[in-house]
Amino acid sequence: MERLVYDNVFESLVDDKDEAADLSFRASLISALVDLFEDRGWKQADVAEALGIPQPRVSELMRGKVHLFSADRLIGYLARLGVRFKPSFEHHRIVCDVEMTEAA
Repeated sequence: MERLVYDNVFESLVDDKDEAADLSFRASLISALVDLFEDRGWKQADVAEALGIPQPRVSELMRGKVHLFSADRLIGYLARLGVRFKPSFEHHRIVCDVEMTEAA
């Protein structure tokens, strides 16, 4: 039996490496959001109010429904919470600093 090895778990679900990378990125953004909600001790109602979305949408987010959220939407949610991404190119590498504003 042949053993399959993947660098990205989403490569086992889709044939397109670009799509797999996008799914992985969105999953990471969702994970960061959920961790932030938990760190703040927020219930789903708190999240809904902070993001301006209905509670059923929060439930989908909390359950990691990656396919329902675009990267743009997830980055927008993080921005509403005061999280800023600052990508740059340094020493032949792309680096992304993440900052939280005081309003967060």
